[in-house]
Amino acid sequence: MVFKRLLGSLGVGGPTVDTVLEQGAALPGGPLSGQIHLKGGSADFDIDHITLELIARVEVEHEDGESEGGIAFERFTVAGNFRLAEGEERTVPFTVTLPWETPVTELYGQPLGVVLGVRTELAVAGAKDKGDLDPLTVGPLPAQEAVLEALGQLGFGFKSADLEYGRIHGTGQTLPFYQEIELTPAPQYAHAATEIEVTFLAHPGGMEVVLEADKRGGPFGGGHDALTRFTVGHQDVRDWNTEVDGWVRQLLEHR
Repeated sequence: MVFKRLLGSLGVGGPTVDTVLEQGAALPGGPLSGQIHLKGGSADFDIDHITLELIARVEVEHEDGESEGGIAFERFTVAGNFRLAEGEERTVPFTVTLPWETPVTELYGQPLGVVLGVRTELAVAGAKDKGDLDPLTVGPLPAQEAVLEALGQLGFGFKSADLEYGRIHGTGQTLPFYQEIELTPAPQYAHAATEIEVTFLAHPGGMEVVLEADKRGGPFGGGHDALTRFTVGHQDVRDWNTEVDGWVRQLLEHR
């Protein structure tokens, strides 16, 4: 029995775990629910804990260029301190709350190219087994959707979205990375900017919207970056097209 327990802790004859997330897109700051299906191994096992890790694929800039890597940005212990009998099948339901700054992976059901996942860690007798990565789908908050919809109405086009390692100075950012949604400029602004980047930094009381522009250079100098920041409430009702157009104008006039 001791030898069987040792094999189990190393992954041979040990418990198996399968996590199933609730269907549909979660929201930043909202609940993420699902079930963890356990099946006992070839002996009884004491489960120290079951932990969920939120993983993001993040771009990191360095001297040699850019590279991508997985970063765990939140952990939740959802169960633990119980015995799983030999061959026993058990289901552990869970509901956790996503961080407010969780990136958005889709808009109107269309993927943006941002990769998030949930990894389940099973700790047995001091050994930790990290399972496969289950894809995590996150939709926009109402204010995020309103800003992006306004940009679309104004003629901006979606180019790409990625996660950048680092911090935006002067903001309340809490995660070690931030999401950039890159847009091609609307025709009326094409003379002033080659690209507009939008970052949302949500928190319980509202949201910071950070706009950055790659400005075109004039005849006497090269282009440069400009950055502005605005604050909105989660339930704000505004004339979003006029509001966002004003933001863009302020951004491009920024010195």
